[in-house]
Amino acid sequence: MPLFFSYFPIVFLIYLMTRRNSMPSYKALPLCALLLYFIMLVVFARDPVLVHAAVLDGLLIAWTPIVIIAGAIFLFRTMEATGAQATIRAWLNTVSENKVAQLMIVGWAFQFLIEGASGFGTPAALAAPVLVGLGFPAVRVAILCLILDTVPVSFGAVGTPTWFGFSAIDLSAAEITEIGIKSSIINGIAAFVVVFIALSFLVERKALVQNAVFIVLSILACALPYVAIAFVSYEFPALLGGGIGLVLTIAFARLGWGLSQAPINVRDFQEQDSQERASEETRPQVSLGALLKASFPLWGTVLLLIVTRIPQLGIKELLLLKEPAWILELGSLGVLSVSASLVVSLQSIFNTPETWSHSLLYVPSFIPFGVISLITLYLYRSGQGRRVVNETLVQMQNPVLALLGALVFVNLMMMGGDQSAVALIGQSLAELTGAYWQFFAPFLGALGSFFSGSNTISNLTFGGIQDSIALGLGLDRTTILALQSVGGAMGNMVCINNIVAVASVLALGNKEGYIIKRAVLAMLAYGVVAGISGVLI
Repeated sequence: MPLFFSYFPIVFLIYLMTRRNSMPSYKALPLCALLLYFIMLVVFARDPVLVHAAVLDGLLIAWTPIVIIAGAIFLFRTMEATGAQATIRAWLNTVSENKVAQLMIVGWAFQFLIEGASGFGTPAALAAPVLVGLGFPAVRVAILCLILDTVPVSFGAVGTPTWFGFSAIDLSAAEITEIGIKSSIINGIAAFVVVFIALSFLVERKALVQNAVFIVLSILACALPYVAIAFVSYEFPALLGGGIGLVLTIAFARLGWGLSQAPINVRDFQEQDSQERASEETRPQVSLGALLKASFPLWGTVLLLIVTRIPQLGIKELLLLKEPAWILELGSLGVLSVSASLVVSLQSIFNTPETWSHSLLYVPSFIPFGVISLITLYLYRSGQGRRVVNETLVQMQNPVLALLGALVFVNLMMMGGDQSAVALIGQSLAELTGAYWQFFAPFLGALGSFFSGSNTISNLTFGGIQDSIALGLGLDRTTILALQSVGGAMGNMVCINNIVAVASVLALGNKEGYIIKRAVLAMLAYGVVAGISGVLI
């Protein structure tokens, strides 16, 4: 009975969001969270105090993705209002008018770099609006960006999913390094499949074949340094691999290596009107100064993320100071504290072990999005600030409801330790597959990301289960844990938080179910490649 009711809320949520007349996420997620709330109380007979503490914790945790999405939307709206978006579009057309090249530069290499610096669903939120500005259809762009923001995820946010995600397991430094190496190799192999799948949502097969050499060169430009760096560090493979790959991909596009001269038909492409096309034909080349100014929201964001994420620079430590500077007793609600670096915490929620904290200056919202947006408005002497704020608030109304529901749902699914609904699902899957577990291990990792929106949390949640399964079945533990990490990465494309985020930034409305149904096909292919690769390495 508990196992049935562990699966039921997930199946019901997927049904609501993927049926023909799908329910929007801002209704489906709160509804499923409410259903799960009663299941926890009635079926699992959880302590009501613990359940209510988990609900409050989920409502508070939700504000992390909410403020990130709000910051990304604010930056995007700022780029539109100042004309920076139009300048970047004009420059990308001077690099190459080839649509495949543009998709690989922004959707693949640029996202790779952003994932290495930040994670948190930031890459798709930044890359997708740039591609839509180039005329690519918004829904298809969302699918492409979600699928492509997977390969670097095992080392996203300066390697956090690897070095912190498996911190609860007793692993030697050599074993953690080996997990990182194997993760990079498996992800690198999968890249050659998922990149072509992602592109196929926008580009016809004929164009993919004609431009295949360029696509492979761009994949290698990111993947080779990514794998090579994993042999010496599990913090910087995605960050350095993305940086090197972005520079090389732009160079390949300028040189035209592997690019076809034949016109490319993009599905549902939004052609500019004739007057705008004519003005672009007579427009002079974008100067270096104009390009630097217009792209400041992008490179400024990347630079600020890197500066605040690399521990050796010392700023990260300052932004994460947790020593309370101010404490307020809130009775049974808990103890609220704020540190000197604005880390807000609520301890002992309802007198339980549940705690919540939010690093206001570290979570990518005000820094870098808010700061960079304000500087951009100043650089352009734009008087559009009030309009940008209003547009952001309007666009955030439904995502707030969706994410509040999502994080309560996640918290309830994960409460109970080894007897949580998520753990029961993992254990049942392991029993069903037996010795063939390594073919299914990535999908357990993906399940963790689907719920939590984080490869790190997926590794923290399922790492111990994966390790015990490996030991029980006599499988190589570093390989199984690498497959867990790869699964957490591939689950990024179907994770609720990320889908809501990119759909919100692009103002797609009720399209989350449509996106999930298509992204899951790519995830299945990724999982098959990962499972086979795990056997071979």
